[in-house]
Amino acid sequence: MGVSEQARPPAIGTRRSLWQRFRDVFAPILASKVALVGLGLVSFWILMAIFAPLVSPYGPLEQDAEAMNLDPSAEHPLGTDHLGRDLWARLVYGARTILVLAPLSVLCALAIGTTLGLIGGYFGGWIDEIVMRILDAIMAFPVILLYLIIIVTLGPSAINVVIAITIAGAPGIARLVRSLTLDIRTREYIAAAELRGENAFYIMFVEILPNARGPIIVDAMLRIGYAVFAIGTLGFLGLGLPPPSPDW
Repeated sequence: MGVSEQARPPAIGTRRSLWQRFRDVFAPILASKVALVGLGLVSFWILMAIFAPLVSPYGPLEQDAEAMNLDPSAEHPLGTDHLGRDLWARLVYGARTILVLAPLSVLCALAIGTTLGLIGGYFGGWIDEIVMRILDAIMAFPVILLYLIIIVTLGPSAINVVIAITIAGAPGIARLVRSLTLDIRTREYIAAAELRGENAFYIMFVEILPNARGPIIVDAMLRIGYAVFAIGTLGFLGLGLPPPSPDW
């Protein structure tokens, strides 16, 4: 009995098309109702941020002395604040801020944490000890307290919010990457690369990192959600973006 076409594995050396890779990534999402709901919510706010001028007739900074503290209505779906600013407009335009600062913070933490984790995991010894002890010292602080220390020291601003989230997030990423590196560095293809005379930079970023990207990407996606909460928390405490900038 022959093997069906669908069950037949791809031939060795066959390059998968971009559509096939895209389908492999999103097939589990499309098969999960919970994932579809999450994807729908994220897509909704991305569209709101992109088309903010179309979904809100008011600007986020426009003030109306005759429309202060209004209840929700057809003209102002979420009402107005004490300065007469439309809350729906500030919510929609605030999504733009969040969708820039949250991924940017995670990317910065990812770059620093991945580099430190690769260095510590690959070289080991005293280099690993120094790197990890510094990161352990940072992780000893409660996250909110660490945010407060950094923002109070540097002052409230968008770039300082990014710095605070980066410093707080990099140690966790570094520990994850280090553990992955310790496992991957024992593989035969790493030994083969060392025997070929490849330098440490090549081995870390060409041999190890691509084979560790799966857990790193998943962790980064989760951290974007945490970054959104962090930005909102700092804004609630008055240490986020300086007024009158709209944020969450």
